Amino acid sequence: MTHDLADDRAAVREFFTERAARWDTRFPDDGPAYAAAVAEVGLRAGDAVLDAGCGTGRALPPLRAAVGPQGTVLGADLTPAMLDQASRAGRDAYATLLLADASRLPLRDGCLDAVFGAGLISHLPGPASGLRELARVVRPGGRLALFHPVGRAALAARQGRQLTPDDVRAEPRLRDLLAETGWRLLSYVDEDDRYLALASREAG
Repeated sequence: MTHDLADDRAAVREFFTERAARWDTRFPDDGPAYAAAVAEVGLRAGDAVLDAGCGTGRALPPLRAAVGPQGTVLGADLTPAMLDQASRAGRDAYATLLLADASRLPLRDGCLDAVFGAGLISHLPGPASGLRELARVVRPGGRLALFHPVGRAALAARQGRQLTPDDVRAEPRLRDLLAETGWRLLSYVDEDDRYLALASREAG
């Protein structure tokens, strides 16, 4: 199993390394969608938030704006080339960037108020273990936002695949997966121009 997960991580890193330099130019109009999603997380000034799988860091400026100068913003990604692009775009000014696997974070238990994950869940090697790790680092009552700037149907069409009931982002599947891993689904939106699932960290 460990070997399989290592293979998965290598594949994810390879996929994003090849695309890092062109990532922002492929999706130049996503900024407002990121900002709108961050606004729904319910962050407060002084909060600590992680952008898990931060990529080129498009969520980092609105996350910093939400928590203010006294807050903590971390951006973690598995792919060095993506973090390099985040720095080139100046987004390292908004957050501390970490080269880290979202399934094995170098953070202490309960140290965060929220996690933001854009396009994250489908790239977690074993989504249950990844969501469990995110639950570990978030305090009880803290939030998880799983976001994508287009909905499931639009994304499937873009990728040339069919939507299936076992899609990890489908509401019934995601609700159960979150419940198994320490989260409670609060709201779920899957529209053409946005996907946003908000969950709360359960106590215990």
